[in-house]
Amino acid sequence: MSLAQLWELQAFCAVVDRHSFVSAARLLGRSPSTVTRAIQSLEAQLGHELLQRSQKQVRLTEAGEAYYGYARQMLSLQAEAEESLSVQGTLAQGWIRCSAPESLMMDFLPSVMAEFGRRNPQISIDIQVSDAAHDPIADKLDFAIRGGFAYPSELIGAPLWSYRRHLYASPTYLAIRGVPEAPEALVEHDLLMHTSPRILKDWYFRQGDAQVRYKAQPRYRLSSGVALYNAAVQGLGICRLADWLAEPAVQAGRLVRVCSHYRLTSSTGHDPQIHAVYASTQLPQRVRAFLEAIKSAARKRYA
Repeated sequence: MSLAQLWELQAFCAVVDRHSFVSAARLLGRSPSTVTRAIQSLEAQLGHELLQRSQKQVRLTEAGEAYYGYARQMLSLQAEAEESLSVQGTLAQGWIRCSAPESLMMDFLPSVMAEFGRRNPQISIDIQVSDAAHDPIADKLDFAIRGGFAYPSELIGAPLWSYRRHLYASPTYLAIRGVPEAPEALVEHDLLMHTSPRILKDWYFRQGDAQVRYKAQPRYRLSSGVALYNAAVQGLGICRLADWLAEPAVQAGRLVRVCSHYRLTSSTGHDPQIHAVYASTQLPQRVRAFLEAIKSAARKRYA
């Protein structure tokens, strides 16, 4: 199969899966006109119209329905062939490009990278470190690691690990201002809030089956998770942090959990998770191996 034929099959299947030329183009990192030309070329070769297009909908023709299954099989065989080569080591090299929040680079991700790098000396890693929600397609990344809650998008999401959020403050701050035991006591305290990727106006406290909605009024707002953590350690006030980040500081005596009978969840009562998002299921073997290394390390550390 030539590269041109492979591309045409990918374009066709992407349009069918996404029900849209625009969405398929975004998934593939191409322009809608390029995707359109690929499918027109495929239809010309086959002598059949595969898709019925309207202003609002894209539907398979009878011929398209019959051909779609074969197209998927051909792409699957191509993926298996590439996987076979990668297992033999011919693809176990090159760059992995991803993004990750700053807080993951404080300890966890560098340790994963060090072990992964020792086992895979031919692989290089390029990480954009930012709390912003990077788009793997627009930023030309293999995947993006995000925290919090996955939101609807055309990207594929894969959970890495789940965690809980609590409120924390330094012993110095609490010695001066007192320890709040319930959300309503927070009105007497200085609150720190993370502002990236967006400002959350409400905190949802959960205790058993009961939920309390609290409208947080921060004194300090910071756009970096690391800055937020450091500000809390230095005694600026009370902040919401992930337990995987804050609990080591609790054990070391640098932070104390407050409102300790509560955890903070989504408005629907769900706990957050660290997850990876990417544009295609056809990830190179080196990328899948790195994601598996991250999940394996998280299971050992945060289980």
